[in-house]
Amino acid sequence: MDALTSSTAAAAGRADGHAAAEGSKALPAGVRVMQHPLVLHKMSLLRDQRVLPKQFRELVNELTLLVGTLATADMDLITTKTLSSPVGTFQGVKLRDTVGIFPILRAGQGMVDGMLELLPSARVHHLGLYREKSTLLPVEYYNKLPAQCQIDLGFVVDPMIATAGTAVAAVNMLKDWGLRRIKFVSVLASLSGLETLLAAHPDIEVFVAAVDAELNEHGYIVPGVGDAGDRLFKTFHD
Repeated sequence: MDALTSSTAAAAGRADGHAAAEGSKALPAGVRVMQHPLVLHKMSLLRDQRVLPKQFRELVNELTLLVGTLATADMDLITTKTLSSPVGTFQGVKLRDTVGIFPILRAGQGMVDGMLELLPSARVHHLGLYREKSTLLPVEYYNKLPAQCQIDLGFVVDPMIATAGTAVAAVNMLKDWGLRRIKFVSVLASLSGLETLLAAHPDIEVFVAAVDAELNEHGYIVPGVGDAGDRLFKTFHD
């Protein structure tokens, strides 16, 4: 087995899903990293600066499907009526909870289709937040949540958790609205961002495809993937 194959197999074999960023300390409780060969392969492609926006969108969608299966693995079921297959009868089941998907605009929109493929009956409510460039603090600009929360389980989606300012603000908004069960689904996170998010909201779970140890002085994850919104929607600045 060559070095690359050996390294991949070792990473994929971490059964607990709590592997830390390479060369860093352990992740906080509540974080699940999906260690799987397909995830590792697609993350490598996603990081490559040569990947064009169309391919980047496809990869984000595919990674959302993969990480989303991990995030939804413990959803509750209830039994329904007895149904018939072509050769016999069986007990029907369905998901118990009313589910909501909460993309943080704008990059979170790139994960919505993947989550809806898994949860086609989920409600989608957009949260408009951006990170102010000089202070790196979150700024809210869009919130059309209904007057009353009628959702049992919410999945907040955003491809990146960098400084975690917008992630913390989004969860604050949903808790203030009345949502009590929240899972955060992302593609890539910084270790410090995860620590910040879980320190503010230790009762939520976070599901990611990869974790990087560092942020640069501009608040970007290193090595990261760059600006996910720009790469999704081709809004690069020369």
